[in-house]
Amino acid sequence: MTIEREEQLEKLKAAGRAVARTMQAMAAALEPGMTTRELDALGRALLEQEGARPAPESTYRFPGATCISVSPAIAHGIPDAQVLKAGDLVNIDVSADIDGYYADTGGSFVIPPVAPKIEKLCRDGKRAMWSGIRAVKTGGKLNEIGRAVQDFADRNRYTLIRNLASHGVGGALHEEPGHIPTWYEPGDRRRIHEGLVFTIEPFLSTGSHMAVDGDDDWTLYADGGHATVQYEHTLVATKRGPVVVTMG
Repeated sequence: MTIEREEQLEKLKAAGRAVARTMQAMAAALEPGMTTRELDALGRALLEQEGARPAPESTYRFPGATCISVSPAIAHGIPDAQVLKAGDLVNIDVSADIDGYYADTGGSFVIPPVAPKIEKLCRDGKRAMWSGIRAVKTGGKLNEIGRAVQDFADRNRYTLIRNLASHGVGGALHEEPGHIPTWYEPGDRRRIHEGLVFTIEPFLSTGSHMAVDGDDDWTLYADGGHATVQYEHTLVATKRGPVVVTMG
């Protein structure tokens, strides 16, 4: 989607607030003994209160309102009877639309107690995402986002999952530009035009490089099983810099 009018931006922001508040409430509710299905039910109820429609379900017939991935799973986890326990690293990914305007957000959270290495990984996962966001400039190259994220990962001795990328969003859950690497692709000559709506969502890892399939049709795991986090915002490129719509 390309935002051309203030009215469009306000509608996108409404969807952004809905998914952000839902994800934050789900994260706050995490506790040992809860199932991922119960956590998803909370997310569904919150989205309904916001007047939002869960995008994975409406777009892809995903079996849940939200994606909940418990390490070693890293993405697209199906809410089910899995019981959460202390120390679990949990990724919550919430996407939804309000009146046809889609926003997408995600984050990784730990149920206490938190191991120092994982606490640092979560903190650095957020920093990696913001490195990419700060690289967004109208007229600039899309690959500068990946360059910034990869520079951060390399400096701090992390790896990046290289087959899960950011994407266009706004008029649909996934749209053009359909694949925005969060690692540096020197041959990518695409540029960021004013009003472009897209996500930035690096998967930062302590050693994995690729996402691999699990036993179902959805859940993805980090190769080698290394701890991996994902943080995601939806934003709009403007002449004044990126406007993040999923801040809550």
